[in-house]
Amino acid sequence: MTIVSGPLTAEGAPFGHPDVDFAGFGYRVEEYLFEGEASRYRPRQGAALNADGRWEVEPAGTAPYRSRFVVYRPIDSAVFNGVVLVSWNNVTAGFDSYTVDSPEILESGYAYVAVSAQRAGVHGMGDHPMGLLQADPIRYGNLFIESDDYSFDIFSQAARAVGNGRLRSPVDPLSGLEVKHLVAFGGSQSATRLGAYINAVQPLDRLFDAFLLYLYFGGGSPLDVGEKVFDPQRGGLDRSSLPMIPCRIRDDSDALVMIVNSEVEAISCHAVRQPDTNHFRYWEVAGTAHVSLQSTLTRATAMGGEVTAALLDGLRGINEVPLNPVLEAAYRRTTEWLQTGAPPPPQPLIQFAGNPPEIGRDEQGIARGGIRLPQVEAPLATNSAVPAPGSPFGFLGGSSVPIPPEVLRHRYASAAEYLALFEQVTRAAEKAGVILARDAEGLVGDARAAYEQAIEGGSSAIPRIAVGK
Repeated sequence: MTIVSGPLTAEGAPFGHPDVDFAGFGYRVEEYLFEGEASRYRPRQGAALNADGRWEVEPAGTAPYRSRFVVYRPIDSAVFNGVVLVSWNNVTAGFDSYTVDSPEILESGYAYVAVSAQRAGVHGMGDHPMGLLQADPIRYGNLFIESDDYSFDIFSQAARAVGNGRLRSPVDPLSGLEVKHLVAFGGSQSATRLGAYINAVQPLDRLFDAFLLYLYFGGGSPLDVGEKVFDPQRGGLDRSSLPMIPCRIRDDSDALVMIVNSEVEAISCHAVRQPDTNHFRYWEVAGTAHVSLQSTLTRATAMGGEVTAALLDGLRGINEVPLNPVLEAAYRRTTEWLQTGAPPPPQPLIQFAGNPPEIGRDEQGIARGGIRLPQVEAPLATNSAVPAPGSPFGFLGGSSVPIPPEVLRHRYASAAEYLALFEQVTRAAEKAGVILARDAEGLVGDARAAYEQAIEGGSSAIPRIAVGK
């Protein structure tokens, strides 16, 4: 039995809480502890974790745990859209991280639950641990997770605590909200954990109505990793260091699955691509990378950091086309899928050619095919997954190479011509359903300044780092 306690009344904000005025969006933020006995899993006798994703597993022992989740919910129950996004918090950086600071989430009435399911988020890792225990020993000093082998069931137990069938006494983390749908959500290493969850645990627990994975590398985590996680501090930023079993997402589940990938993950997913179905959608976005300049600056600012000259210098040369507008659209498309039964519109995939397969690129070095954002269709720079030389982000950061001003002047006769083209391709992306009107307006609004910077030989990107703008 899972025991939930809280909300915590300790001073200060929960660890990982972004520097956003949630009350201004009509949201309440509360942190809860939950504890119990969690199971780990192993393949059934005679079964294997095959590439088709139809993993058959069984419980293989239990261990006690105590962890936490943070609930972000509309104060007014009438605003709640019935969907709870359950975040598998990311621990790649060595601490618990989640991305609730989204205009679509906060303006469309979602509830969001940030779950600390992995050992590294609680205990930290490496020689300089930065887990919850180190961040705030008073607040989190009694938390513990034996190993990540138990993380799948810990995540399930958090989901039960916030779903429609949850126990509402003595503690109700959602304060009476009527939940219609649970959507599991996670990116990068968390998406790899969720890939394994879909293939192995969802058929047993059947808790989630949908899964939204982004920056997904085309495989599920092994079930018996112990404390091993993707640690860039120790293993370097190299694809071979990812603890992952390449596989498809199982195709016999009733749960809906939406995946949104950049060029970086498209490369890893190419060997396990699978067709869209009534329960599966897969989007790839040309000209993007796992990490972008804007996403890094946004995260630094949301966590109360300062955008310094040193930070900007360290980010020099990495990709400048954020994936976030497509992810914002994916929230809405997934919700519409649940509510109406209409799947998100299928999208073209990035083109590959050669043996071994590589992304096909035009004469400018821009990927062919895929979802095409306006920065790619009306380019001021060549943005791609090709790593920038010497980048601390390695293959994750891709690159952005400015197109020379003289080439831009030849391609675009005037600022007016460029802006007309930019708006045209932006509206096409909006019509295709891959960006929302809110983000379309922002992109068009930024285009003139970006063009003027590029013509003068500066960066083509203008970081937009305020939630809701």
